[in-house]
Amino acid sequence: MLEKLYQFRFRLLLFAQLSILFGALLFTSDWFESYISPVLFILNLFAGVVLFSASKRKMWSIIVLLCIAIICFGVDISKIKYKKLFSALHLIIFFLFYLLLTLETIKQVWNSKEVDKHVIFGLISGYISLGLIGFFICLSIEIAYPNSFSGLIEGVSITENLMYYSYITLLTIGYGDILPVNALAHKAAILIGLMGQIYLVVITAIVVGKYINQISIKK
Repeated sequence: MLEKLYQFRFRLLLFAQLSILFGALLFTSDWFESYISPVLFILNLFAGVVLFSASKRKMWSIIVLLCIAIICFGVDISKIKYKKLFSALHLIIFFLFYLLLTLETIKQVWNSKEVDKHVIFGLISGYISLGLIGFFICLSIEIAYPNSFSGLIEGVSITENLMYYSYITLLTIGYGDILPVNALAHKAAILIGLMGQIYLVVITAIVVGKYINQISIKK
């Protein structure tokens, strides 16, 4: 089954990522944060299993993360003790996952011999993954040092606020409505901006170059 899904790996990943980014438009904020969002992140982990399925060792590493994430999700919606510990573990798991996912996506896109729609989907997925890495960095900072970001909208969850901030920074739009207010948050903003620019300048340029060469050879 995984072998058949492997050819659609970037499509599955892109769909899962877009569901996280825009799924909140279809549900109430509380319901989405408590129940829908964790399920969508687990769906991302499953898409990661497909992405890594060409390497058994890497695939089983992602499966382990998937199992731990499901356990953490069960704890999050329960009332058992040590809930905060499992929430922190949940955060670490997804940060590691998106870090590995981004590196693997870049590797596969970089090593592709022919640029087709699958590579384009992978290129887009890699960029979206960078925004999610930035989100987990900002969320970790805000949890460790509350009020590290000013301008968070009241009535909107901290995750939605920081998800928005991460992508606005990654895209170098910088509206200035949410601001980093301590040194660690400042460094995070610089890192997110650099990740976005390096990806566009290096990875995207390489894919475009491959595509131009591909067209030239066909002619």
